[in-house]
Amino acid sequence: MKILAINGSPRKDGNTFHLINMVFEELQNEGIETEFYQLGGKKLHGCTACMKCAVAKNKRCSIEDDEINEVIEKMIAADGIILGSPTYFSNVSTEIKALIDRSGIVALRNDAMFAKKIGAAVVAVRRAGSVPTFDAINHFFLINQMIVPGSCYWNLGMGHQEKNGVLNDAEGVRTMKILGKNIAWLLKKLHQ
Repeated sequence: MKILAINGSPRKDGNTFHLINMVFEELQNEGIETEFYQLGGKKLHGCTACMKCAVAKNKRCSIEDDEINEVIEKMIAADGIILGSPTYFSNVSTEIKALIDRSGIVALRNDAMFAKKIGAAVVAVRRAGSVPTFDAINHFFLINQMIVPGSCYWNLGMGHQEKNGVLNDAEGVRTMKILGKNIAWLLKKLHQ
């Protein structure tokens, strides 16, 4: 059993990274394998709506000069996917948006290849606007027939832009820990 987390923040060790690691700690305590992928900061292209993925049906995007196909392969291999994003103008980072658009259409055109996988959003926010970010990620999971576990609050942590700021958000820390426990419980139930 393996959970892949994709960090869409260009800050490799910023608040989104720390929130994902809080979830990972709980998963690892339950014996769940974890893999971290730093998507943020890479040069990525948005979807061009070429629909070549619907014709080829090879589980790949036709754009081959960035990392999206590498990430799609990792998503296919995982039992669950965490998408982590900072909040930019009440939405996801451009990196996560590119991944959602391109992997989402590839998945839908290749027999719902993410169906029945677990999907969890992890959102870092300075102050406000995180709920639309959380919703955007969950819309991706739900249209792809994925299973979305809950926590004790929406999966967000407040960091006020200072480095490691989310570590001081007690409610955010608690939310991530419970999310990790719920993902582990669900994953074990699905694999009984």
